[in-house]
Amino acid sequence: MVAPLLIAGAMALAKEFLPGMVKHIAGDKAGEVAQSVVDVAQSVTGTSSPDDALVAMQADPSLVIDYKKHMASVQAELDKAYLVDRQNARDRDVKLKQAGYHNYRADIMLTLAFVCVVALVYFLWEARLDMPDQVFAALNMALGMLLKMIGDAFQFEFGSSRGSKEKDMIGRQ
Repeated sequence: MVAPLLIAGAMALAKEFLPGMVKHIAGDKAGEVAQSVVDVAQSVTGTSSPDDALVAMQADPSLVIDYKKHMASVQAELDKAYLVDRQNARDRDVKLKQAGYHNYRADIMLTLAFVCVVALVYFLWEARLDMPDQVFAALNMALGMLLKMIGDAFQFEFGSSRGSKEKDMIGRQ
């Protein structure tokens, strides 16, 4: 199956039945993850396409239960790999600091993101009446993206929540 069609089918299945898998389908291993999401759905439902599997599961809740059971281990492996990757990045940061290095790159990136947020807010405020709605929407999306980057930086440095700490503990086991 063509990769974009496969990913679209997997995304539809994940949105409906496995919301936790959406981030993995949109990640670096999108093709592999999408293939497993679709393969398991087709196997459980006995269908030959992601769309048919989606329709079959929408019609029969017992198929959804079977699907979630089969996908639980796949999702757990992907979550564990994600946590290990994030932990490796944190460990790298700690080792650099222990070796006496300062991570200027991270400081510069965060500062630039913050400066861009301030500039975009100012620009949007000053030019809000003179720009087409489509331009305003695009700049507003860029602002949201920059705010997400700043939020991710804070989560990386300080952790995000109690749930995140629990996931970190699971990842270390």
